[in-house]
Amino acid sequence: MEARLERVLIVGTGLLGCSTGLALRAAGFAGLIGGWDKDARQLQTAVARGAVEQAATSAEDALHTAGAMDLILLSGPVYAILDWMQKLAPVLRPHQLVSDVGSTKALITTSAERLFAGTERAGFLPGHPMAGKETGGAASAEAALFRDAAWIFTQSPLQSLPSAAQGVASAWREWVTRIGAIPVDMNAAEHDELLAWTSHLPQFVATALAAELQSRLGNSAARGQIGGRALREMTRLGASPFSMWRDIAATNAEAIAAALLAVEQRLAHIRENLRTPELRDEFDQANRFRSS
Repeated sequence: MEARLERVLIVGTGLLGCSTGLALRAAGFAGLIGGWDKDARQLQTAVARGAVEQAATSAEDALHTAGAMDLILLSGPVYAILDWMQKLAPVLRPHQLVSDVGSTKALITTSAERLFAGTERAGFLPGHPMAGKETGGAASAEAALFRDAAWIFTQSPLQSLPSAAQGVASAWREWVTRIGAIPVDMNAAEHDELLAWTSHLPQFVATALAAELQSRLGNSAARGQIGGRALREMTRLGASPFSMWRDIAATNAEAIAAALLAVEQRLAHIRENLRTPELRDEFDQANRFRSS
């Protein structure tokens, strides 16, 4: 089927949304890129940086504009994505495609099975680029953000794409490759389990460490004098905004809780063996993971 992707609407022009627009332009996308964000400052920055050329004036305007687009890319917190899925499903047509960049996929994928089912609905292709920064917003966006990063797709076998949207889906996957990312297909449950360990756990460990250090040391001048590279690297993720992680925690709570419990048990083991040879085993295990 001929790939047709000429008009894109990015709903949510923060770090990932703005970076997508910049990356598409840098890769030679010559079509229209529209955008909307509930934060007018983010949208203005995306327009000023050239990631978006046509800015919707309101959520209602964005919903109206979506009707003329080939691809609507939902970029934002998971619950905001779910809200837009509810709005878009009844008004889009079978030749259109909706995709997203949500950080957890099980709830989005199962919602897509329900909302976008049937030959009269648009297609939905759940996605998640494995790229980001500890600072959000359009000002931090960059065209190279997705270079060499996995872009995971978690379409359910129960939610096949309408034939009219398959060309847009193929074109979108091709553009994902052109902007430097690596498309990867994965089950949504597998995605959330894997991300709980490789992304969510590091964030919450860093948050806990930074929060405890703030409680213990506060704004002590000595903290800046003695805090070296190890402290900076371990607490870098502690600068991540709650607004980004609130929905991740809520929609992947079980897997994250299991990962946190495992680390709690590992820390307890280390605490109990600070004076025994078993401490060496922990360092050996950690070094094997890092070297691989």
